[in-house]
Order: sequence, then C-alpha cells, then structure tokens
Amino acid sequence: MIAERDLRACVNRCISALSLGRREEGADTMSPPQVPEDGLPSYTREEVAQHKKSTDCWVILHGQVYDVTKWLGKHPGGARLIMHYAGQDATLAWTSFHHNKAMVRKYLAQYHIGKICPEQKELQPIEKDFLTLRDKMEAKGFFKTNPLFFVAHFLHIVLFCFAAWGTLWYYGNNWITWLAAAALTTVSQAQAGWLQHDFGHHTVFDVINLNRALHHVVIGLMKGVSSFWWNYRHYQHHAKPNVYLKDPDITIPYVVLLGKIIPEKWGKKRWGTMPYNFQQHYFFLIGPPLLLPIYFHVEVLFYVLKKRKWIDFACMLIFYMIFHYTFAPFLGGFWPSFRFYFFIRFMESHWFVWATQISHIPMNIDLDHRQDWPSLQLAGTRNVEQSFMNDWFLGHLNFQIEHHLFPTMPRHNFLKAKPYVIEYCKKYNLDYQEKPIWTAFGDIVRSLKESGEIWAEAWDAHIPTKTKAN
Repeated sequence: MIAERDLRACVNRCISALSLGRREEGADTMSPPQVPEDGLPSYTREEVAQHKKSTDCWVILHGQVYDVTKWLGKHPGGARLIMHYAGQDATLAWTSFHHNKAMVRKYLAQYHIGKICPEQKELQPIEKDFLTLRDKMEAKGFFKTNPLFFVAHFLHIVLFCFAAWGTLWYYGNNWITWLAAAALTTVSQAQAGWLQHDFGHHTVFDVINLNRALHHVVIGLMKGVSSFWWNYRHYQHHAKPNVYLKDPDITIPYVVLLGKIIPEKWGKKRWGTMPYNFQQHYFFLIGPPLLLPIYFHVEVLFYVLKKRKWIDFACMLIFYMIFHYTFAPFLGGFWPSFRFYFFIRFMESHWFVWATQISHIPMNIDLDHRQDWPSLQLAGTRNVEQSFMNDWFLGHLNFQIEHHLFPTMPRHNFLKAKPYVIEYCKKYNLDYQEKPIWTAFGDIVRSLKESGEIWAEAWDAHIPTKTKAN
C-alpha cells in the first residue's frame, strides 16, 4: 500500500510538472483541488464568511476551505483581487481566471485548512450548470486560439503606424499631414490597446509566461503603459464588475456618481464635491478628454514608482524614446512631438472611454452582495450588436457578456459562444442585454443624468435640521 501511494504521488507530481505554464482544458474545470481531507475540520459557509480581513483571509474553492492570508502578498493578480472574495466562495471566479489549475493547486495545498460541511458543500444549480457550460465550451474548442487572427491584427497595427510615419516623411509637415498622421497613429494605438488586452487575459498563447512577456512588449513598448498596473486594475474589474469599492472602473465618486444606490446614499448624507445633477454635461469636459492624457499617466507613473516595477518603467521610457525619435525629426523637435503625442492620447481617450463604458455605466451598480458569478457578470455587463465595424472598433468587446463570463476565451470565438450563453441565460432568467451601438452611446449620458437627479433629489429631501428650523 505504501509503495502504491508513493507511486501515485510521484505520478501526480510528474503531471503537475509537465503542465507547468500551460493551459488545462476539458473536464478539469469541474474537478476539485486534489488535497487530502482526512482529519481536516468542517466549516459552515457562515463561519468562513467571518474571515474576510487582510490579516485573516479565507476563501472557498470546490467545497474546500483555504486560509490564503500568507498568499495575499505573493498572488500574481495582487492581494486586492483575492480580498474581493475574502470569506466567499470563489470557485467560479477561480475557474474562470486560471488556465493552469494544476499549478495553482500545487500552491494552494499548503493553505488548505478544511472543508465545507456536507450539507452546504454543493454549489447552486446556476453555478453547477455554468461549469457544465464551460466544459461544453472547452469541448467545442472555443478556448483554442487561431494564431492567424492575432498575426493579422498585429500587422494591421504596424501598418497604421508606418502609414502615419510615411505620411510625414513623404508629404512633409503641414496641418493636413499632421492631422492625418495623428489620426493614423490614434488608430494604431487604440488597436494596440485591444491587442494588449488579449495578451493580458492570456488568450493568445497556451504558454502563460509567453503571454505575460508579450503583454509587457505590447502595452509597454508599443503603448508606454505598465503591464503590472493594468493587471492590478483590470483583474479587479473582472472579479467584481460594477461593484462599488471593488471595481476601480466605476469607483470614482469625487468626479461622477454612477448607478442608483450610491447617488441616493450620498445625497441623503449630503456628500459631494461636484454638482452631480449636471454630470451628464461636464462628463464631456473631464471624462473622455482627460482620462488617458492626464489621469492614467499620473496613476501609472505613481503605481510603477511606488511598487518599484522597474521593468515596466524601462519599457515605458523606451516607448517614449522611440516615439520621439520617430516623429520629432518631421515635426520640428521635442516640443512639437510632445504636443503631437498628447493630441493622440486625447483622441484615443475618447475612443477608449466610449468603447469600454457603453457596456457598464448604464448597468446596475451596487455594493457587494456576494452574488454567484453568472448573476454578477450579467447584472453589470451588456453587449452591443455585432457587425464587422463594431467588432473592429470595440475590439470585440461588443461581446462583453461572453468576455466577462469567460475572460480567458479568445475574442474571435465570442460569436460562436453567444448562442450557448443566451440559452443558459434564458434557463435562469438572467437579463442578456444587447443594444445598437448608438443607443448604447446615448445610454451613458442618460444614465449619468438619472444618477445625478437621484443624488439631487435625495440631497434636497434631507435638509439639515438647523436649516429647516430657519
């Protein structure tokens, strides 16, 4: 028996070693972490929910309980990402985020402290069926990458970049060629933004470390942005989309108030630093024009220096040097190329804000109510109608529902997955929303107006006692 047990352990170690750094597919999505259960205590979900602090952090995965407090600082996705599920069942989030589950299980084994009591161990039907749906997607090859798609996408980015340079080189610098080169470079940068998004979600290559390396190349050397910063911010958005204080994309209360719950809360407490009842107007002045040129530049630099991400810092410096030496000779020196750069970021910022927020700002925004993964994603996400132009302009994020349910699925397969997702949503009465693109754009403004009015009405209805007495 001892020899057989040792042989079995050896085989498991060999399998884990062979799969290191590669994706897993198939039925593995539903198999629980292979950890010993003998002698381990059982906990109720209510007991686990008490351990939700950074100094005492437990999570549930496939009915097993893990104390990941000491893992927080080592987690590649950042400590905050785990903390968003502290005291909660993270099974579906864990399954959706991780490619190489064998490698993750290897690290998790040392933090395994128990299991959920038998009467609470089972997932809800909506969750079990989601894992079945994911297995079906795996079996149909929807997580397989088509390399030609990404090669073509990369080449068309390079083509736009060379077209911008060639315009200035061949025709010289005048206001027409300046605007033409700026437009072409903006397209190149925006499309590079979609490509880095693909690498950031590890959807291009089977080898995870290759995705990570090329993410540094695309976002760092081609866009001048930190890969680590993007991971830190974007993974939180996927973990808890439209959840106040957990999704950094919507937690901006000092500038705008979003949704219905938070504006009413702030209005009742008479909080606020802006006239939010006019936010649908000033959004056009401080939202799209300033996000990339000002806010993101400051935030990225602060993050890189604070976290000492020197590789990212070096990539950013190299990008700025390449950009300057590419355009400065045609534009007349440093300051003209500096102005050219920020005009491009100004234009790209409009593209980025409208393209990414049409699927989230008009949707439900609330505090964390510990929803199951499918319900959470559908509540805060919607689609835009499919067309070739929408696919290209939005980087296939017109399929935000499919992307949020399956963040590691290559985007060229979203359309194939869509019918299965719709069928699943119908079964569980999940609201699968899809809008025409211009309606979706308008919904952003209408949503901002509604949220501002809720804040103003709550503010007026809760006048301080001293004021009422006067």
